[in-house]
Amino acid sequence: MHEVDLSKYDLRTDLIIEKELDSINNNHYDIGNIRVDDINLNKNNKLHKKEGKYITISFDDITDSTNYQQVLKVFQKELMKIMSYLHIEKSNSCLIIGLGNPKIISDALGSKTIEEITVTRHLYKINEVDKNYRNVSILEPNVMGVTGIDSFEIIKNVVLEIKPDFIICIDSLCALSINRLNKTIQITSSGITPGSGIGNNRNELSMDTLGVPVIAIGVPTVVEISVIVSDTINYLLKKISYLKENIHNSKDKMKPIDKINYFDTLSSLNDSEKKEVLGYIGLLDDNSLKSLIWEVLCPINGNMIVTTKEIDFLIEKTSKLLSEGMNMVLHNL
Repeated sequence: MHEVDLSKYDLRTDLIIEKELDSINNNHYDIGNIRVDDINLNKNNKLHKKEGKYITISFDDITDSTNYQQVLKVFQKELMKIMSYLHIEKSNSCLIIGLGNPKIISDALGSKTIEEITVTRHLYKINEVDKNYRNVSILEPNVMGVTGIDSFEIIKNVVLEIKPDFIICIDSLCALSINRLNKTIQITSSGITPGSGIGNNRNELSMDTLGVPVIAIGVPTVVEISVIVSDTINYLLKKISYLKENIHNSKDKMKPIDKINYFDTLSSLNDSEKKEVLGYIGLLDDNSLKSLIWEVLCPINGNMIVTTKEIDFLIEKTSKLLSEGMNMVLHNL
């Protein structure tokens, strides 16, 4: 078998949880059906990511009220943990920045979230604020393709003018698995580089560049076509594995086709069987498969960035959860 070096093809993801974490200390725990991964990275970490605390909240659904409230409580708890990690006090003022393009729904998480933030800075200037409310302001810098100005330049000048004690940035992220679309919230103390997940890097928003702590909150709303194709191939192998294991069962004992969860199913096919189904493609590990498809699609401009058909509804629900959670934590409600 001819070996192809695919290491030069970088798989795009904004999520720390999708990196190789074998050598990283990951403290994780479950709250019902919600999983929380808490990772602390030092300066010289092997992931080549900025040092700080990275918290990932993984869930199945927030479209019903019960799941929504459960995820909301976990989000509040983890946001408070990040703020405590950064030694942020109740009296500290906050600037919340909604990143992204509000005219593109999959990139509008930031702008939709700040619409529901309780803003109080103007009231502080006239001394008409209840003591439970923090000094909070919001900013929507939009994207350079619309304004002609790098969002960093806008943010930097606003920070110099109003001097917030800390910043929270909200942004849409890119994932490396369709299973994480709109089902993950990442909170980090290390700031954010807008556009990094889709290869459109802008200036970093962090303590180093803005002079104040920057908390980044993101939700993956898009994936590349190469991810969808490679995930589909893996689910195909799991489907064949399921059929193989149940070949002697009657149809009434088989699960309905729409009830089989391929995300959680493990394939029992050996290498010989995988090769029989897909040739040498079936023997590739997950990252190599994604990289190979990326290599095939990129020269023909086929590796598009896509989102789910229900994205408008999901952005509405997710932005509401984030704004409600931040309002309750920031204003001690």
